[in-house]
Amino acid sequence: MSVNEKIRLIRETKGLAQEQVAEKLGVSATAYGDFERGDNDPKLSKLKKMAEIFEMPLSDLIDLSDKGTLNINFYKKGKQRDVYFGSSNTELKEQLLINELQKKELAMKDRETENLREIIALLKREPTQSKPI
Repeated sequence: MSVNEKIRLIRETKGLAQEQVAEKLGVSATAYGDFERGDNDPKLSKLKKMAEIFEMPLSDLIDLSDKGTLNINFYKKGKQRDVYFGSSNTELKEQLLINELQKKELAMKDRETENLREIIALLKREPTQSKPI
């Protein structure tokens, strides 16, 4: 899985909007959207900040394991050199999907619990009256 796919999945799993992450990164929503679409690669400094925002180690975000690949490109523009990373890892995608499903399941259980509480409250308010047949 590419870095752009990872950051999108992680952001969605964390329940964050693109605008929220963009603001925390100090970039426009359009620029952040370009990162997620793979139209523009984030610099290492932005990847580090994303890892902080997502509350995870940078190594998990870019996946330096033997299953992934690491590409480093240096582009000289005057004195500036940019570092870009790319990797793939289906295990992360699977784990993120599992986490998302678990969150949805917990939300459903919370709704069910609330519904049961409402039913109990209604039953306590209305005494049952049985009429003879």
